[in-house]
Amino acid sequence: MHDKLTENDIKRLQEEIDYRKLVVRKDAIQAVKEAREQGDLSENFEYYAAKREKNKNESRIRYLERMIKTAQVISDDSREDEVGMNNTVTLFFEDEGECETYKIVTTIRENSLEGRISNESPIGRAIMGHKVGDRVYVKVNDKFGYYVVIRSIENTVDDGNDRIRSY
Repeated sequence: MHDKLTENDIKRLQEEIDYRKLVVRKDAIQAVKEAREQGDLSENFEYYAAKREKNKNESRIRYLERMIKTAQVISDDSREDEVGMNNTVTLFFEDEGECETYKIVTTIRENSLEGRISNESPIGRAIMGHKVGDRVYVKVNDKFGYYVVIRSIENTVDDGNDRIRSY
């Protein structure tokens, strides 16, 4: 499966890769070298910890490079009156009788605790392209779903403040 990423997402992933290659990798190699110089490797916890951190960094670099390589680039432009990428949307949940506000982002920036939901999540997928006042059915699975009403749409842009998730 290909991740759907915007040009800004790809740029931010590349910046993280560059940082990890130029800064973190150098520090990790130095830490392994210093730990190795401490003597017997069979009982050297610092050596194993440094190696683990170095390998973790290399794994993250490979993951990010693979993500960029396989990404499906999507536009973050949206029409003024429709729900689109980077829009902040206020939804009324009919079952609960409450309103919630979310920002629609790509999967690598989603964080529901901070009010950012993915365009590929059930709710994000359901409301994309709809307008204020639309009543939308959010299908969670074959047996469960619910209705939301779009109360407001605020067109916003990706200002770079949304952190990219780490795994």
